[in-house]
Amino acid sequence: MLLLTITNTTWIIIAAAAALVVGLAVGYFITATLLKKAVTKEEQALLEEAKEKAEVIKKERILQAKEKFLQMKDEHEKACDERNRAAQKVEQKANQLKQEASQKMDEAQRKSKEVQAAQQKLESQIEAFNKKKADLDRMHAEAAKKLETISGLSAKEAKDQLVELIKEEAQADAMVYVKEVTEEAKMSAAQTAKKIVLETIQRTASETAIENTVSVFNIENDEIKGRIIGREGRNIRTLESLTGVEIIIDDSPDAILISGFDPIRREIARLSLQKLVVDGRIHPARIEEVVHKVEKQVDQEIMETGKRTCIDLGIHNLNPELIKMVGRMKYRTSYGQNLLQHSIETAKLCATMAAELGLNVKAAKRAGLLHDIGKVAENEEELPHAILGMKVAERMKEKPDICNAIGAHHEEIEMDNLISPIVQVCDAISGARPGARREVVEAYIQRLNKLEDMAMSYPGVVKTYAIQAGRELRVIVGADKVSDQDADRIAYDLSKQIQTEMTYPGQIKITVIRETRAVQYAK
Repeated sequence: MLLLTITNTTWIIIAAAAALVVGLAVGYFITATLLKKAVTKEEQALLEEAKEKAEVIKKERILQAKEKFLQMKDEHEKACDERNRAAQKVEQKANQLKQEASQKMDEAQRKSKEVQAAQQKLESQIEAFNKKKADLDRMHAEAAKKLETISGLSAKEAKDQLVELIKEEAQADAMVYVKEVTEEAKMSAAQTAKKIVLETIQRTASETAIENTVSVFNIENDEIKGRIIGREGRNIRTLESLTGVEIIIDDSPDAILISGFDPIRREIARLSLQKLVVDGRIHPARIEEVVHKVEKQVDQEIMETGKRTCIDLGIHNLNPELIKMVGRMKYRTSYGQNLLQHSIETAKLCATMAAELGLNVKAAKRAGLLHDIGKVAENEEELPHAILGMKVAERMKEKPDICNAIGAHHEEIEMDNLISPIVQVCDAISGARPGARREVVEAYIQRLNKLEDMAMSYPGVVKTYAIQAGRELRVIVGADKVSDQDADRIAYDLSKQIQTEMTYPGQIKITVIRETRAVQYAK
């Protein structure tokens, strides 16, 4: 097919060259015919000149035709060579693919033969295995029949008897071992436990601090007392209303007593008095401004106290809310014992005991610090402080063993890890030190808390303060929500509720305060 194409192209070139030559000849013939008809000499001369020019043109055209022919011939030969080379490459590639296909086919046939041989071998092996298995089953059945005939027992009965015999022997051996271990544990457990507890107590330094409900504010002279009282007692009333404490100004020289069961309130009142006395400007507006600033200062100090406590104990990654609650322990008491000192001491005792027992020291220390966190929860629920503290810890993403140790240290839930009993024991050790706690103070504080909570349950009540050691309850209501008649009714209902639900010495005075404030700013 390729040779046929080349031949056709060649004939086309030759025909083109022949046509060119024929055209030139015809032109020459026509020119000669026309020249013959000329009669004049001038025409003859012109004719001769034209003939010469025509001859020259003819030669030029013949040369150009030859050159064109040679050029086209060269191009044709080159194109033919390129086509021949391309055809050779295609033919070589086809031969190569054919050879590779043939090799792959041979390889596939060889592998197929190998697979067939392996399958036949496997089938023969399976057949031999089945024969051997059948022989073994037959021999096993014959042996079992012989044994049953000799022993007079079936295979199942013999198996059951053997299992029972092994079980009895194992139980007897286990009982002997358990008895030995139990006796040895009883001999050493009590002595080891006493040793660990004593070493833990001896290695932990302790401080006992009994808190009371009265703070003393020292002044330079008695003239300041009159300024603190103010005209018709307005300054002292404002300070007591804002801080929720009772300020007692009597004949005591150079001293003012601040009475209140909440240490935070007493501290706010003490710092506010200190700033007001130093500043010298004592009037209701200034008192309100200073009290608000001191409240923020005390909040910041609570946070710093919590951070320092955690750093001193080496407790890290504690939730900021828990850190703040640890700081608030500084202003709380547990049976008269400072709650923060008690928690720090418990944490150190837990760490020491956990180290003696080979347990996680950091986890034990963390649980010891947080075990009474429920006593300083802001939103106090009707729950024991251990359960409340556990719920707070769970909300703050503490680990389950820490939460269980907090909730179980008074055995209100079941203990599920070894840290829980350590926290329980160390809590008891810290509280059992001579002079560490006083039962009466805790009951007193609980009674005052209950008084305030009871008053807050009434609609329209804004703030409540138990003052004068619980002998007076001041209730501040919103003027826009409670009328004068409603205030009288709240005082009456609250007095009846206190008489019904509480036990207390003497009598309690209920004072409901309703006041209206008008505030404007001059710009």
